[in-house]
Amino acid sequence: MTNCPECDAPVGAKDRFCEECGRNLLVRATPVGGPDGSAAAQCACGSEDIDDDGFCEQCGRSQPVGRDRMEFVLPTIAGISDRGRRRARNEDSMAFGHVHARGVAAIVCDGVASSERSDEASQAAVDAANAVLVDALVEGSDPERATVLAVASANRAAGELARPEAQDVAPSCTYVSAMRTDSGVVVGWVGDSRAYWLADDGAKTPSRRLTKDDTWAAQLVADGVLTEAEAVNDRRSHVLSRWLGGDSGQVSPHVVTVVPEEGGIVLLCSDGLWNYLPEVEDLDAVRPRGAAPLEIARDLVAAALHAGGHDNITVVVIEVGVGRER
Repeated sequence: MTNCPECDAPVGAKDRFCEECGRNLLVRATPVGGPDGSAAAQCACGSEDIDDDGFCEQCGRSQPVGRDRMEFVLPTIAGISDRGRRRARNEDSMAFGHVHARGVAAIVCDGVASSERSDEASQAAVDAANAVLVDALVEGSDPERATVLAVASANRAAGELARPEAQDVAPSCTYVSAMRTDSGVVVGWVGDSRAYWLADDGAKTPSRRLTKDDTWAAQLVADGVLTEAEAVNDRRSHVLSRWLGGDSGQVSPHVVTVVPEEGGIVLLCSDGLWNYLPEVEDLDAVRPRGAAPLEIARDLVAAALHAGGHDNITVVVIEVGVGRER
């Protein structure tokens, strides 16, 4: 880093704070309001040859702008949020931060389509949660408690967007987050956005899904009313039983802690991905081995787009493992 990301003043390689504006240079995060969509540098066809007018030189597609496709990269973590092929707008949001020698935090929120301004709800929620989780990394606070506080902050931020006279369509979203520190990975969620642990080849800790959906269909499966196969095709499969914002009230997240013995990745995603690749075997079949987080995210998003892209698609990939840069 040669310039401060806040004020663009020159900084030295060993500087911890910018002498001009005081910014902590060891903390890096997605911008409030979301990454600039113009940062996306790869077409959905896989080509990186984009001309000055925004068209792919390989397939001729006009490239998305603004929230239609957002990409962002920090050390050991990268994310992509794509509008998909059928939706009029992108109602997903993502935010993440990296604190040198402390770890990373990331959040994915999916706006509830039946609520109004759901894109604003998801963005407000990820921004509020990211501030809490990054501060916790800086201070070395307990990740599980930080996750609970982050969800409370995200819920307030989304709830403040509601119009008093229209509570039945108040802005709402789902939530999933992960904090990676030297002691492990803490995942929290509300709704049906998911987290997966995808192990490196040959690892003793197997790949597995870390979250359970807060949906009516999932509850019916848990109660023994439906089988997994029946739930997939049930009309209630995506009807949420818990969410943030709207009339959610006070919400306590589900929280799990994972302490992997070997390397792998934590994957956070919205249902725009897992609708097509729901099982760890599906994800393992698509993700490239030994690749950087951004390349993994691009391949997973491309697979969802190729399968139809009926919904917004958001993917955040976090590297986990001994020897990887913190």
